[in-house]
Amino acid sequence: MAQTTIDVGVEGIAQSANNVVTEVEKVLVGKTNTVRMAVIALLSGGHLLIEDIPGVGKTTLAKALARSIRGEFKRIQFTPDLLPTDITGSSVYNQRTSQFEFRQGPVFGNVILADEINRATPKTQSALLEAMEEHQVTTDGFTRELPKPFFVIATQNTVEMTGTYPLPEAQLDRFFARVSLGYPNKESEVAILSQQRAASPIESVEPAITLEELSDLQATVREVFVHESIRQYIVEIVQSTRAGHLLYIGASPRGSIHLMRAAQAHAAMAGYSYVRPDDVKAVAKNILSHRVIPMSDSRSKGGSVEQIIDRLVQSIPAPVPEA
Repeated sequence: MAQTTIDVGVEGIAQSANNVVTEVEKVLVGKTNTVRMAVIALLSGGHLLIEDIPGVGKTTLAKALARSIRGEFKRIQFTPDLLPTDITGSSVYNQRTSQFEFRQGPVFGNVILADEINRATPKTQSALLEAMEEHQVTTDGFTRELPKPFFVIATQNTVEMTGTYPLPEAQLDRFFARVSLGYPNKESEVAILSQQRAASPIESVEPAITLEELSDLQATVREVFVHESIRQYIVEIVQSTRAGHLLYIGASPRGSIHLMRAAQAHAAMAGYSYVRPDDVKAVAKNILSHRVIPMSDSRSKGGSVEQIIDRLVQSIPAPVPEA
């Protein structure tokens, strides 16, 4: 692999992406790694799943990302009585024109916050997941394309599980990455109190890029070079999740694709035109942990899913760069 930095055609990725991170960090204090992972998912054209307790900044992250890319933000509060048409939209009869008119649902936006997605029924969940996969919705026999770029941030409360409909593995697999915000440390929480004294700091977030620029960045990220040895390395990591004694179900081939895309975005944000083994290692947990199912007793033997993924990654020899 030639050891060169990013070339002239894609040199703006690192600066633009890190400008987005900087803007989002104005309101999400002390969560650099999580913000960077969200931007990696955005650059890769994927969708993000956040599993965490209430009140740690999930909505703030989504709003700040939308403002930083000049995107239209829409929020969908998932509840048991939410219907698919409440997401996609429906046709309404206009008495004045004597015709049916389609009224867009909240899924027609650039950054969609699907809050507590596991509180809606599987049928309603599927309406959003179809939009995520196809970037379009079909209602009343008509297919309508969604705005581009289209980025979904779905949240799940990890504490209150009563009355929820957990996402099945096949649907979890469609999310590009999973993150958790967690509690802020003492210094960060003091900074949050200072920010919130007068008003919400979300108004301080400035646009870092436009939607058109984001679309160009997404296309350019896919041009980041992935050497054959790195592709083999990625596949070996994913296949190791299928062969161990601690995981009942391993990651799918979609996991391999998403791991490669995330590594490309991570490399570009670091200013490289090629993927390094360290790029793969840096994103593996967020890309793979929600795609696997641990054995019933693996938590006592092997720790958390993230720890298991960590050990599997470390067990695979990284390719050595060519001279």
